[in-house]
Amino acid sequence: MGMPALAGQRGPITFMSMRSAIPASKRWMLAARLCALVLLIVALPACSWFGAKEDIVPDDPADKLYNEGLYLLNNKRDYKQAAKKFEEVDRQHPYSEWARKSLLMSAYAHYEGTQYEDSITAAKRYVTLHPGSPDAAYAQFLIGSSYFDQIPDVSRDQQRTQRAMEALDEVVRKYPNTEYAIAAKKKVEVARDQLAGKEMDTARFAQKRGQYIAAINRFKIVITQYQTTRHVEEALMRLTETYMSLGIVNEAQTAAAVLGHNFPDSPWYKDAYRLVKSGGLEPAEDRGSWISKAFKRVGLG
Repeated sequence: MGMPALAGQRGPITFMSMRSAIPASKRWMLAARLCALVLLIVALPACSWFGAKEDIVPDDPADKLYNEGLYLLNNKRDYKQAAKKFEEVDRQHPYSEWARKSLLMSAYAHYEGTQYEDSITAAKRYVTLHPGSPDAAYAQFLIGSSYFDQIPDVSRDQQRTQRAMEALDEVVRKYPNTEYAIAAKKKVEVARDQLAGKEMDTARFAQKRGQYIAAINRFKIVITQYQTTRHVEEALMRLTETYMSLGIVNEAQTAAAVLGHNFPDSPWYKDAYRLVKSGGLEPAEDRGSWISKAFKRVGLG
C-alpha cells in the first residue's frame, strides 16, 4: 500500500517532493544542525563514561583502615594522621561496627594529640549515637578530661574548669560502677579546688583594697560551696581578719573557733588565734552564725 495523498494534491507525498519544496539555503542549514545534534548525542555518553571513571574511588576495607589507624597511633605516635584514618572508616563505612569503634578511637587520638576540641566533638558524637554502649562511659570521661587538661591558672577565667566538673560529674552520675567514675571523682576534686582557689584569689584582692563586704562574700562561697577543699582553712582565717577589721568581733571569734575546732593543727588557726587574742578576745563559736551553720550542714564541727 502506497503513502496517502493530501487533499488537493496529485500523487503521494515523497521525501523528494518535500525536499524540492524547501529552498536550497534552508536545506543546508537544516543539514548542519542535524549533524551537530548527532555529534553531541554521541559525545555525551563518552564524556560521562570517562568522567565517572575518574571520580570513582574504591573503598578500602574497614578493618584495613582501622588497623592502619592503630599503627599510626601506637607505633608512629602520629595522632593527627591516626585520627584521620579512623575518621575515614566512619566516612567510608558509616553503618559498620568498625565505624563505631573508629569514632571512639578518633576521639582518643585527638586527645592524645592535645587536639582537645576535636576530641570533645568526636566523644560527644559517640555518646549521642551510642548511649547504651559499654564504651559510652569512656567517651564521657574523654570529654571531661579534655576540658580538665585545659584548666587555666587561677588568675584567669575558669569556664573550662566548670565544664570539666560538669562533664566529669556526668561520668560519676551515669556510670558509677565503672573504673572511669573513680578517676573522674579525683579530677572533680582537683577542679573544685581550682574553683575555690579562684574565689580566694578574688577575695584576697578585694580584702587588700579594703573592700571587706565583697571579700566576705567571696570567702563565704569557699566556706559554703568548697568546704572540702584545702582553701577552707585560709578562708576561715581571712574571715577572722576581715570581721576584726570591720569590728564585727562575734563573727571573727566564731570563724576562729570553727577553724580551731575542725583544723586544730592548722597554721592558719594559729594566726587566727593570735589575731583574736590581740584584740583582747578568745575564739568563741556563736551557734547562730552562718559560719557555724555552714559547717554543721556538711557534718563538720
